[in-house]
Amino acid sequence: MIRFAVCDDEKFMLDDILARLSLYMEKRKLSYKAYRFANGAELLESNLEFDVIFLDIQMEVPDGMETARRLRENGCKSLIIFITVLKECVFDSFEVGAYDYLVKPVTQERFFRTMDRAALALKKRRERNLVVKSNHSCQVIPASDIVYCEVLGRKVYLHQKNGEVVSWYERIGVLEDDMDGRFFRCHRSYLVNLDYVRGCRSGRVLLAEGGEIPVSRLREQELAQALLAHMKERRQL
Repeated sequence: MIRFAVCDDEKFMLDDILARLSLYMEKRKLSYKAYRFANGAELLESNLEFDVIFLDIQMEVPDGMETARRLRENGCKSLIIFITVLKECVFDSFEVGAYDYLVKPVTQERFFRTMDRAALALKKRRERNLVVKSNHSCQVIPASDIVYCEVLGRKVYLHQKNGEVVSWYERIGVLEDDMDGRFFRCHRSYLVNLDYVRGCRSGRVLLAEGGEIPVSRLREQELAQALLAHMKERRQL
C-alpha cells in the first residue's frame, strides 16, 4: 500500500489532487491511502510517515518550501512533489530534494507521468539487500537475486539466480527476520523467494529453471496462500 499526504490551503485544489490520485490508482490497480492537510503546520504535526507528499508552496507560514525543509530536518524520506503556480521556485525545490515540480494547472497526462515515475521509484526503494560477512570479507547481495536459502549443519547456503552459492555461519531464524515479505519459510531448513516459486507438488516446491526444494507437509497450504497473496501484491506494484 502506498501512503500519500496532500497539503494545500485551497480546498478545491485538495479535492482536485485527490480526485486525480484516485483515478490514477484505480487505473493502475494500486492500493493506497491518502491524507489531506489544509496547511503545512497540520502536516508537520501529524507525525505520520508517507511514501509521497504533494505540497503546495504558496501557503500561510510555514509555506510549502519551509514545510519541506522542516520535514527533511526531521528525517523525512518521502518523495516530495510540489504542485504550485510559482514557476520561479523550481530551483529552490532542489535544496529540499523534491522529486518533481508540477506547475498549475496540471494536465492529467503530466500528472500520470509523474505518478508512473514515482511508483517505479518506490518499488526500487523497497528493494532489500543482504549483507553477508564471512571471515574478513563482506558481500552485498540483492534480495531479488536470491532464489532460496538452505541450512546444513551450522551454515546457511544462499543459492542465487546466477547459480552461485554463498555460505556463512548463521541461523536461519535470524536470516528470516532480516528478509522481506517475499521470502517464505517452507521448511525448517529452507527459506524460499516467492518470486521464483512456480508451484507446489507432492511435498516439493517447484522453482524456476526446473529446480525443487522440500516443503513441510503442514506448510503446503500456507505456501499456496502466501504465493497467491504475493502474486496479487506484485500486480499492484
